[in-house]
Amino acid sequence: MAKKQAVKDRSKDRAIASNRRAFYNFEILDRYEAGMVLTGTEIKSIRAGRVDLADAYARPQDGELWLVNAYIAPYESASAYNHDPRRSRKLLLHKKEMANLIGSVREKGLTIVALRIYIRNHVAKVELALAKGKRQYDKRQAIINKELDMAARRSMGAVR
Repeated sequence: MAKKQAVKDRSKDRAIASNRRAFYNFEILDRYEAGMVLTGTEIKSIRAGRVDLADAYARPQDGELWLVNAYIAPYESASAYNHDPRRSRKLLLHKKEMANLIGSVREKGLTIVALRIYIRNHVAKVELALAKGKRQYDKRQAIINKELDMAARRSMGAVR
């Protein structure tokens, strides 16, 4: 008899940074949770909330996934042993998840985008998304649909 997988409770996560622009530029197909290999000053800077994921994405390299372009600010109280803010960071995933992501990127031409960084059980995690880039007309249509939904909500509120 197989065990039921527990649904991950996201209410206990402490969100540090999110990439809201990714939802505008990409169609999100699937989400994954990954750990990161960090140095001491990086985790201190993350806990202080000094992170930017604006252009962050994951890239496969030598059978591993690396987080690229994630900006973690240098830790102010560190001495000469501070980290490089834009260095590539190794991502920690299960082998099957990694194979699935790498295969999708190579075969279908999809992108792995970083959506948010959060702390769960005192460990920094990054939420990755398998995404497909939107065309300009898709972006315009998404804006139109959002405005129509807001107008409908406003008119429903006026009726009550």
